Amino acid sequence: MITDRELLELAAKTVGVNGQYFWNIDDAGIETEGGRVWNPLSDDGDALRLAVTLRFRVSTPTAGVRYGERAVAESQDRPHGVFSNCGDEALDKADPLAATRRAIVRAAAEIGKTMPS
Repeated sequence: MITDRELLELAAKTVGVNGQYFWNIDDAGIETEGGRVWNPLSDDGDALRLAVTLRFRVSTPTAGVRYGERAVAESQDRPHGVFSNCGDEALDKADPLAATRRAIVRAAAEIGKTMPS
């Protein structure tokens, strides 16, 4: 199982966000050279920019995340596609925004896994 830190580091690598993983009681993410914390798992704007940059097609649950409903992010540019979904098993506690952000980050991380170090 991949941790949130690993997801963020791989997603950051995918879109060229440079920085170090940062964590404290109030926040976590990739702290960039300008001191901003980048975290598309918790920030809607970061997640949207990530999805747009990677040309993801995103679909969301219609009425909260319930059993069987999914937020889905998939790449339009990859030859074999990159697909990720997130729903009832996540830490999202029936939060469709969190499920959608997590699906986007998971799909980006899958791309990051294929990139050279």
